[in-house]
Amino acid sequence: MTPYFPLALGLFAPLAIALGLWLLLRATTVEVEDEAVVLVEQFGKHVATLKDPGLVWLPSRMLPWVSLKHVSLRRDFLQLSEVHVADRQGTTVIVDVWIDYRIIDPVKAEYAVAHLHESLHSLVMHATLSLLGRRTFYEILCDRSELGELLKSDIRTDTERWGVAIELAFLQKVSLLPEVSSRILSTIAARLGRARAELLEVGRLAVASIEAETSVKVATLMAEAKGQYPLAIGRAMTQLGAEPKVLAAYNELYRLSLLRPHRSTAFIGFGEDGLRAAEAAMIPQTPPPTASS
Repeated sequence: MTPYFPLALGLFAPLAIALGLWLLLRATTVEVEDEAVVLVEQFGKHVATLKDPGLVWLPSRMLPWVSLKHVSLRRDFLQLSEVHVADRQGTTVIVDVWIDYRIIDPVKAEYAVAHLHESLHSLVMHATLSLLGRRTFYEILCDRSELGELLKSDIRTDTERWGVAIELAFLQKVSLLPEVSSRILSTIAARLGRARAELLEVGRLAVASIEAETSVKVATLMAEAKGQYPLAIGRAMTQLGAEPKVLAAYNELYRLSLLRPHRSTAFIGFGEDGLRAAEAAMIPQTPPPTASS
């Protein structure tokens, strides 16, 4: 034995004791995380559930027939991508389904169903096919929020038996196969063209009807206006009849207004004793003097 052996033993003994205590603590305690539980089994049978976060003293953990199962209670999700569904009219619709769920009973989630995630996937797939198969593509496209609530209601009974609560379910994306989309777009384009033609024809007929009604109203108003003009002239002449001089002056002005100097020559003002108008017309006109004369 070397003289350094007591010194080495004094140095390593505390370390060995600390390591042994640490290993004993790890072997006799269980760490429970927040939003999680630990299920304790003996001979494969559930005997206890550790729910409080922190270190839990469990000396029986050292026994070989005791096992632990950690179950998370955090919110989890399930996504089904590109689920092909035949709607009520036989059209293949492609949808993505999103499910948010949380384990509320870890004992049921662990022992009431094997492979919870796969079972939930199959359940949601079957419910989606059944639910969307009774509706048309238009209804699926327009009622996605309502269909999410219906899907949540359809799977609630089974998920409650498994200790799972569905917090959110909705259709994330709705689409069609490329060839189906092309046919639908062609149909929509044809319908739009037909509706446009019908709209143009209805507008043309409406415009023609309005123009006809307008022409009738304008003709009626013009006839009424033309009928009012002679009446107004008659009333004016009646009023002028009370003033003979004014009436005579008006008639003279009216007779003169009918003359067109640039078209005819009129001889007015010759009396009966003097030169008559026909004789005045035969008098030769004297040419105007020129600049040379």
